[in-house]
Order: sequence, then structure tokens, then C-alpha cells
Amino acid sequence: MIPKYGSRNIIADILWQSLLIVLIAFALSLTVNYLREGGVPLVKQRVSQSPGPGEQEAGGVPNISIDEARALYLTNGAVFIDARPEETYRAGHIKGALNLPADSLEGPLPAVMAQIPPDSLIITYCDGEDCPLGKEAALQLSAQGYTNVQVLENGWTLWQEAGLPADSDK
Repeated sequence: MIPKYGSRNIIADILWQSLLIVLIAFALSLTVNYLREGGVPLVKQRVSQSPGPGEQEAGGVPNISIDEARALYLTNGAVFIDARPEETYRAGHIKGALNLPADSLEGPLPAVMAQIPPDSLIITYCDGEDCPLGKEAALQLSAQGYTNVQVLENGWTLWQEAGLPADSDK
């Protein structure tokens, strides 16, 4: 038999008080989180990530993975364009890659592109995760009418780490 406390049930009072304590604790924790610098976000925020292999870059040029680039290299399925400055290219590059520095495309572009049929798959690269030259070259080539251009981000480093064929003009 459940004892009565006045006109209310003791268990109902305990449950009500427990709920009140939980609600007060929740309200306090939200307040502290809001006032605290660097508080925990209450809603999962979408993080902008760089595109993965095959995903579109903001400018419309897709990235390619090192594994896909390796397969294309081994089957001569793509033309590799090194977008780094000429002196850096000479120090070391993907074997067979053409040098087309992104910062001075106007001069060498016609001569280099005369060697490449317009429907060829072109893979541009530079070095370093934050290096924009490969993307810039790919965008410029796309603007020139080359429709099959992809970017191998951090290409030179990834290529060397994979132990793939390299060359230098030293």
C-alpha cells in the first residue's frame, strides 16, 4: 500500500521534484554554455571540407586521388601538367610531366597546349596542401576550352611518397 501525503501521492511528488531539478539543471547548463567562450555548439554545424576525389571544386574542376592518378599514369591515360615555377619543376617533377607555370600561363600556354589534343585528360598539380597553382592552372585550362581537366592536390609530395616515377632537369 502506498502511503498518502495529504491529498497527493508521495511518488507523484518525488517524480515532480525530480523533473523540476532536471529542468533547472538543464537551464543552468544552457546558460553557462552560452556565456562561456568557446561553448559547445548545440546544433551540428556543417563544416566546409575540401572535395574528395571526383568531387567538384568551387570553380568546377574535380580533384583526383593519387591512386587514380597512378593508374592513369601507368596506362598513359592522362597528360600531367606541373603548375609550379620552372626552377621548381627542374628540381624534380612527375616523369613526363609538362611544365606550365600557373603564374605565367600566357607565354608558354600555346606551345605546351599545341602538344595536347583538346579531348585529352589533363591532370594539373603543384606541391603542398595549400598550393593553389594546380587549381589555378586547371581553371585557366578549362577557360581555354579543355573540358577534361582534374587536379591532383599536393601532387608532387604525394607522388614522391608513393615512390612513383620522377625526373629532374639537373
